[in-house]
Amino acid sequence: MTATLSGCGSDAGGGDVTLKLVAADYGTNAENSSEHYWNDVAAEFEKGNPGIKVDVSVYSWKDVDRKVSEMVKAGKAPDIAQIGAYADYAKADKLYTADEMIAIRTGANFLPSLTDAGEVDDKLYGLPFVASTRLLFYNKALFTRAGITAPQTWDDIRSDAAALKQRGVTYPFALPLGQEESQAETLMWLLSGGGGYTDEVGSYDIDSPANIATFRWLKDNLVGKGLTGPVAPGKLDRAQAFDAFTKGEVGMLNGHPTLMQEAEKKGVKVGMVPLPGADGPTKGSMGVADWMMGFKQNGHRVQIGKFLDFAYKDDNVMSFADQYDLLPVTSTASEAMQADSKHKSLHAFLEALPNSQLPPFGKTSWAKASETIKEKIGSAVEPGGNPESVLVDIAAQARQAESAE
Repeated sequence: MTATLSGCGSDAGGGDVTLKLVAADYGTNAENSSEHYWNDVAAEFEKGNPGIKVDVSVYSWKDVDRKVSEMVKAGKAPDIAQIGAYADYAKADKLYTADEMIAIRTGANFLPSLTDAGEVDDKLYGLPFVASTRLLFYNKALFTRAGITAPQTWDDIRSDAAALKQRGVTYPFALPLGQEESQAETLMWLLSGGGGYTDEVGSYDIDSPANIATFRWLKDNLVGKGLTGPVAPGKLDRAQAFDAFTKGEVGMLNGHPTLMQEAEKKGVKVGMVPLPGADGPTKGSMGVADWMMGFKQNGHRVQIGKFLDFAYKDDNVMSFADQYDLLPVTSTASEAMQADSKHKSLHAFLEALPNSQLPPFGKTSWAKASETIKEKIGSAVEPGGNPESVLVDIAAQARQAESAE
């Protein structure tokens, strides 16, 4: 779709206004495109708010962040964007704070772990839109045939993967460290080894001893023993790994709710457990959130706030989460999902969300750090690779980007 770059208004909220909304597409085809959801929400909102129109543009995840960036650089920012990053725009003073837009009841209903990740300089700019957590997925049929049980530790992963390999499983453990989404896969493993991207005060700590030890273990115990399949982890994108899992070719991988839905449609019986750690299940899962934000450029603060208050009503939040097997970002919707047996398959993910750790979205340097991780992390586990030198290199570039903030 092509964004309509017209319409203006004022902070006072007077006169007819057209809000420009740009959103990401969570669908896998035209039939389940997020365009349908947003058009329905916009139409319902317009009925109750005469004088405010909502012009919806939906782009694929591959394009949406770039599209918004181009619009902002051209001086034609949307009023509302639902995308993957907000910190650069907040630092450049292009966004309204949550307090300037939404009702107190709306802001107070967000899950605290998510709002913490949406802040820059202690002000909320990135409103969480939808969330997910990660669990370790395993193919129950392949495990039964190999006579093994769900892993709880890294040693279990290694022994289970070896048993699966002996049974001819193509990817005993799929380890997607290709450029598509490897910053997420990396964080899952760092957390399972007691590390992470940042230290207790929020500074980059990518080359910590714990993180180096984690990637040494991966290189020596999974990749080096031929337990990660025919495609080198640095060349394996998440989409490839997920597709292979739905075809029954993968014994284990780190997965999210949408994969569970797709696998079961293909007849794969999915087992799920908390991410195994060095000595037992990891206490905190990796969480992921996408963000909603309101741009200042067109002066539509009042109208943006009205639309966002409407969009975050429980029935709208639940409708989107339902459609894509994702997790709601508000307390009331989360409680409703937890209480509904229809959503039993998501309860384990919901339980992991309050204690989940998210990437450092509030750092404007995170976009650069994330790209560096995507580009380089696969080389840490390749034959002849040196995990320590790769992580030191990534950390240096992240700190350099941070010092330039």
